[in-house]
Amino acid sequence: MAALKPEIGAIGLWSLAVGLVISGEYFGWSYGWAAAGTVGFLLSTLLVAVLYLAFIFSFTELTTAIPDAGGPFEYARRAFGPFGGLIAGYAALVEFALAPPAIAAALGAYIHFQFEHVPVHAVGLAAFAIFVWLNILGVRQAVRFELFVTVLAVAELLVFMAVVAPGFELENFMTNPMPAGLPGVLAAIPFAIWFFLAIEGVAMAAEEVKEPRTTIPRGYISGILTLVVLAFGVMIFAGGAGDSTRLSGIDYPLPEAMAMVVGRQSGWLHMLVTIGLFGLLASFHGIILSCSRQIFGLARAGYLPSSLAAVHSVRRTPHVALIATGVFGAIALLLGRTSELITLSALGALVMYVCSMLALFRLRRIAPALERPFRAPWYPALPFVALALSLLSLGVIVWFNPIVAVVFLTGFAGAALYYRARAAYLAHVARSTTNA
Repeated sequence: MAALKPEIGAIGLWSLAVGLVISGEYFGWSYGWAAAGTVGFLLSTLLVAVLYLAFIFSFTELTTAIPDAGGPFEYARRAFGPFGGLIAGYAALVEFALAPPAIAAALGAYIHFQFEHVPVHAVGLAAFAIFVWLNILGVRQAVRFELFVTVLAVAELLVFMAVVAPGFELENFMTNPMPAGLPGVLAAIPFAIWFFLAIEGVAMAAEEVKEPRTTIPRGYISGILTLVVLAFGVMIFAGGAGDSTRLSGIDYPLPEAMAMVVGRQSGWLHMLVTIGLFGLLASFHGIILSCSRQIFGLARAGYLPSSLAAVHSVRRTPHVALIATGVFGAIALLLGRTSELITLSALGALVMYVCSMLALFRLRRIAPALERPFRAPWYPALPFVALALSLLSLGVIVWFNPIVAVVFLTGFAGAALYYRARAAYLAHVARSTTNA
């Protein structure tokens, strides 16, 4: 069976955990202001932050106990059998396959903000080509790049807060606090999820982590704490910089917020746009890595064509899965809208979170002897909080986005039909071989 080589240490895993998500601090979240207003979205984010803190402290138990490239689908398969694995695997694949095109659109928007003659989609397509190639080169090189761009991205967010802080006015933040009341708070949940979406992608790289018993908990926990601080800092300072309604429907809220304080000709603004691209690149690069590992794991387990589980003979990277990630992402970039891609990705994430927490409870019961280097604290209360908030958020997204939910279910029906057809074919081949 094809296997991946352990290359990732503790610092590299922190950079992957933060890098996977950090683009969510640069764009996407501000759509939540359109749905809920500034104060309403602050409440949405508080709710989602609790969800993610509870989830990561619980999910880490699964990742350290079962360090497999398949991640969530492998946990669900062990807990509930092949069909449970199919549900979790499909949901994770939707999350990680649709997040990169949304980020690619934002990359193009940031470049277009600086150079208006450069087409948005051209930038996104070029990014897919470059970063698929970089990931094929090897996981060590990929993680080194991820560390470099993540550190720069975190530093740039801190610079953004420092530069706009003198222009912060509470009156600005309170101009449009909760125009839609509680329904708006709930409707904004997908965009609050975007602040933290994909940190669980570390699980897909667990097979390539050195000393996973200790490295994975350190990477996950330090990563989620870093992201919570950055999310609230960016949202609050941007909201107080000027008219938040001007930021609520664009893919470059931070440059626009900074321009309100220092003007469009400021060197600080040009630095933000230039260095701020590293935040988008960090997530784009990291999620491509995680998505390819999910495809690789699903193919290796028989849920996708076996050709997708090929490993490069020299680089020891899943090169076919990486190419598939790039091709699908490029098509989604050309056909989808950013807000729809974010919502569909969040929907997949929440289904996967529900499957993972249910798997945690079941594995505690049916596999008590499974070695668990890290155990979820305050069990069963903490994973139950993660499960309950995931179900609440899932219901909210389906209620406010029925068409997106239909698209998600249609895709799952296709995946289930493929899996059953493949299983029937393999069973027929096995019978024919036995009879012969």
